[in-house]
Amino acid sequence: MEPEFWHDRWRTGRTGFHQASVDRSLQRHWASLGIPEGTPVFVPLCGKSLDLLWLRDRGHRVSGIELSATAVEAFFLENGVAARRRPLPLFDVYEAERLRLIRGDFFALREAMLGAAAAVYDRAALISWAPSFRPLYVDHLASLLASGTRLLLISLEYPQSEMRGPPFSVTGEEVRRLYGSQFEIDEIDRRDVLAHEARLRAAGVTQLFEVCYRLVRR
Repeated sequence: MEPEFWHDRWRTGRTGFHQASVDRSLQRHWASLGIPEGTPVFVPLCGKSLDLLWLRDRGHRVSGIELSATAVEAFFLENGVAARRRPLPLFDVYEAERLRLIRGDFFALREAMLGAAAAVYDRAALISWAPSFRPLYVDHLASLLASGTRLLLISLEYPQSEMRGPPFSVTGEEVRRLYGSQFEIDEIDRRDVLAHEARLRAAGVTQLFEVCYRLVRR
């Protein structure tokens, strides 16, 4: 989606994609990545997710990138986390203890700015992109990561004709097509979550599966 779409969503409070609690699949599957405590974790398109704090509380040094300044500032305000803002030419960097949020365009981010990441957590990034943007997203993400970097990817599958998106449906076949040349891919969980998603049911979705993948950068 175009940047203005997301700026408008955050300005007007139309953020149904934001979860008011830590993601269940993150808690269930993060340990399966085997990432040691204290290692750096990257969260693309992080919004104001509480998952950032959960990862930090597990001892990780967490970096996220988010386009919307409204989302970044709300994260720190709502969670009572004191942060120092550092303006740069392309980004604003908000830094707190073992937590750094980069406000800016994901596609402008470079490895030198991000630093090393032992793992990536993607719950809301891939499924936020319209189909034409997904290959660009995956290729740029891969360019930021060293060989061996592990990724927990959480995707959704539903009949795309029933809802416009975002979030979009991304099938397992498409995940393999997008990531297969640059990542090893294992599907580790598939659950029917329609009963837990009143917003998507109200939008007309009749089938909904949450699918978790463990990926390793080649």
